[in-house]
Amino acid sequence: MPGPTLKDSRSRPHFPGQDQFGAIHSEDVDWRPFPAFPPKARLAILVGDPTLAGPYVIRVKLPGGVKMMPHKHPEDRIYTVLSGVFYIGLGEVFDPDKLMAFAPGSVVVLPGGQSHFHWARSGEYVTQVTAVGPLGLDYVDPASDPRNGAPVCCGEAGWGEDTH
Repeated sequence: MPGPTLKDSRSRPHFPGQDQFGAIHSEDVDWRPFPAFPPKARLAILVGDPTLAGPYVIRVKLPGGVKMMPHKHPEDRIYTVLSGVFYIGLGEVFDPDKLMAFAPGSVVVLPGGQSHFHWARSGEYVTQVTAVGPLGLDYVDPASDPRNGAPVCCGEAGWGEDTH
């Protein structure tokens, strides 16, 4: 049985880039730096435009040892762990004792406005994030924001590779 057509009353208007069948193979994922991330972290846009209102799917890759200091997003997010162990903690202060570990295949629901932090504690991880944009990322402490010239360090007010 063919899928819905434009004349099918059950179909809905398509979001940009979702009006045709498509696929992205893992080797074709375009990893890029993202200004709000530590320098070695990477982001790939898979579906949609996260700068606009509407659904989007991105991937985030954090190399081993890299931390993302406490921050929050205005949008609700669903993380799917694709590889590595995803460590996430809730709160406005980076606290390794609050980290929760999620193995590949895990799904994590993060409500918009929830302060949290990440650490690639046991090695590189890759997560896939599904949300409705526009994407926002605000650090709890503006001094931790790389867009504000945050130092590449591992101290309480910094981010980057852990040297301890």
